[in-house]
Amino acid sequence: MRKTVLFIAISLDGYIADEKGNVNWLEGHSAKEETLDTYSVFIKNIDSVIMGWNTYHQIVTELSPEKWIYSDLTTYVITHRDLPSANKIRFTEKNPCKLVEELKQKQGKNIWICGGADIVQQLIAANAIDKYYISVIPIILGNGIQLFGKSSRQIPLKLLSTQTYNGITELIYQRR
Repeated sequence: MRKTVLFIAISLDGYIADEKGNVNWLEGHSAKEETLDTYSVFIKNIDSVIMGWNTYHQIVTELSPEKWIYSDLTTYVITHRDLPSANKIRFTEKNPCKLVEELKQKQGKNIWICGGADIVQQLIAANAIDKYYISVIPIILGNGIQLFGKSSRQIPLKLLSTQTYNGITELIYQRR
């Protein structure tokens, strides 16, 4: 059965973006230090990605305006905007939990939850994330968009692995 996987980076104090929504701080100690390409290993087991409008908009306007970087994946953008779907990008108003539930019933590889915080928090509240790939970036932002909001439930996790490179600590957990 397909798994729902959160693969995301956070600051040491738990933010996925600064207070203006910027992610230009997503780096290790130095560009000269060695980094690991864990994304390439991760993405081999993914065929669908879910993101919110803000994440999508940031990708197409700032991070990769010339080329859609997830062209090999079917992308679901959760938005209230009435936009036509094209190629492998599908705009939808579906509740993220309902969308995940529907996708898990279909054949395919794992489903990547890319962001944003509101979508992640809804899925966490529904205990709908099977694995958590969290990269902790060596910075304290002090303010911004929190990954984990307040929750009325505890979700026990099992640590599967850790690795550290260039000041970044990658943690992989699965739901117990």
